[in-house]
Amino acid sequence: MQMKHLIIFALVGMVALLGFNLINGNQREKNREIITASSSSDPNQEGADIDTDTPDIPVTSTSTSTDIASKPLGQQPKATLDDATAKIEQAQQTDQQRLEQMGRAQ
Repeated sequence: MQMKHLIIFALVGMVALLGFNLINGNQREKNREIITASSSSDPNQEGADIDTDTPDIPVTSTSTSTDIASKPLGQQPKATLDDATAKIEQAQQTDQQRLEQMGRAQ
């Protein structure tokens, strides 16, 4: 093969890859839009069939990652551990409340 044939072949290959990436990128962008639209929809629509006689479990907001980032560097690991501990404790309380509900239902 001559050198000019190799160069043309390489250019055609690069154009094909560029076209593939553009098409694939557009499809992914559409998928992202669909996902964000579906996740930002009303969460009560999906849970409409939940029993109303179960007590509401309060959701307490603990420190978020933005709060942790605003702390000095020396306190960030402690803040992260405190945040994780608070979330674990909240999950355990929720689990305990559900177990109590199931015990009362039986």
